[in-house]
Amino acid sequence: MEIKFFGATKIVTGSNILISTAKYKLLLDCGMFQGNKEIENLNYSPFPYDPKQIDYLILTHAHIDHSGRIPKLINEGFRGRIISTKPTMQLSEIMLKDSAHIQQSDIEWENNRRRRAGEELKKPLYTIEEAQHSISYFNVYNYDQEINLNDDIKLTFRDAGHILGSAIVELWIREYNNTIKIVYTGDLGMSKRPILRDPEYIKEADYLIIESTYGNRIHENYFDSMNELIEIIENTANRGGTVLIPSFAVGRTQELIYQLNKYYEYINTEEYKKIPIYIDSPMAIEATKVFQENAIFFDDEAKKLILSGDNPFEFENLRYVQSKEESMNLNKAQYPKVIISASGMANAGRIRHHLKHNLWNSQNSLVFVGYQAEGTLGRLLLDGVKKVKLLGEEIIVGLEIYNLQGFSAHADILHLRDWLSHFEKKPKKVFVVHGEVDAANSLSRELLYDFGIESIIPNFGDGFIIKDGFTSQISDLGINILNERIDILSEINVLEDEIKNLKFLLEEDKNDKILRNNYDILRNKVSEIRNALLEINLLLGK
Repeated sequence: MEIKFFGATKIVTGSNILISTAKYKLLLDCGMFQGNKEIENLNYSPFPYDPKQIDYLILTHAHIDHSGRIPKLINEGFRGRIISTKPTMQLSEIMLKDSAHIQQSDIEWENNRRRRAGEELKKPLYTIEEAQHSISYFNVYNYDQEINLNDDIKLTFRDAGHILGSAIVELWIREYNNTIKIVYTGDLGMSKRPILRDPEYIKEADYLIIESTYGNRIHENYFDSMNELIEIIENTANRGGTVLIPSFAVGRTQELIYQLNKYYEYINTEEYKKIPIYIDSPMAIEATKVFQENAIFFDDEAKKLILSGDNPFEFENLRYVQSKEESMNLNKAQYPKVIISASGMANAGRIRHHLKHNLWNSQNSLVFVGYQAEGTLGRLLLDGVKKVKLLGEEIIVGLEIYNLQGFSAHADILHLRDWLSHFEKKPKKVFVVHGEVDAANSLSRELLYDFGIESIIPNFGDGFIIKDGFTSQISDLGINILNERIDILSEINVLEDEIKNLKFLLEEDKNDKILRNNYDILRNKVSEIRNALLEINLLLGK
């Protein structure tokens, strides 16, 4: 049996793992790469395997970094079965169609420029129709159900507590009369969070593939973050400002609605303090309907609230915004308000328009409530950039910025350690994925020092043969070159962030020779790295 890693390796996007036996090939997730333009261009690269040969795709959850390349996989020949929970299928339909809409809009804008320049036109990764068609490949199952894919492969979904429908995969594969159990966490959630049940514990595995998004961090207390959010809203409203919250349309937005419902209906009942809350994301609105249809998967508190007659996704000062006109009018309105809008990393969607109109104003506040990947606008703003280009216009950053990590839907190192401690039979080997280098290294050290388990942090394209209880690594020259390309892209991200900060400082003091020297050194370094990247692209035939 072979396991190969083709995404979310030392980064947190593009989850894609190939497992091959003598008779079958199956994928774990097929996610989109997210970040700057060069990282996102990886989505257009051919798959490093033949999609026609894939028998099954097991999808842990609907987030686009796990599901976003499914239509591309089908376009390139996949005709197998996609295995997921029912909510994952429902949410994937919404997210994939939205992803296609964004791609088609971006490509239309880019092609207008290319026509004027006489350049070759581009095509989107997939269309809305292709995204819709991909849903016909889904086969849905319940949690805790034994799913027999064939005589040699079976699996069970366990609740991962990350978003609605998210699953941990317990996978049993028989080959040559020997059965190996592989557990893949997908994305693990935090315990004691609203709406969803806690992540389930697993008792045993021969091999474990575990996420490490926050493998080097302890989250702030959830309820402290919620109280801080309320304080930010009220302080911003008192000075006449707007609170902008870039929020993932699936999961985080519903959690915020749920908590704000509890606050405004049961704690703060004074009418004058009920600031208008706008959900400005058609995708979030559709996803909220899916949540309402799947209350069976909620935790006991949420079920009790619903049985009492309270719809936790509706309250007096909550408004759902559908049309573009209403969305645009929000930026003209001068009264205090909260705008919750996608995307969560501020890389696309309506939130970018709201940032353009509000980023400069010191009366306003910007609140991040989720992970911001390298190269995204959200990460740049969190890192302190003083000026950004939005929709063709340079905007200064004048508002207050907050990062409330207590809202994270990913397990932190304490919860990862707790989850690992419930294994009664330790895995022989652990593969650490879905984390930037520091986070992955941190979790790897925890596994060795606290649990005595050796782990591997795979690079893109790394493959491992599992036979007779032993794990040996295999490599591919072309894949190694592509992995080097990904490492270079990450380095460019960091250097470009530094250049932007230095450029702003130089605009403030053009006579500072040290700043000018550092700026020139960094620009030359990026130029050198880009030349190296160009050589790699030529080797890959791009």
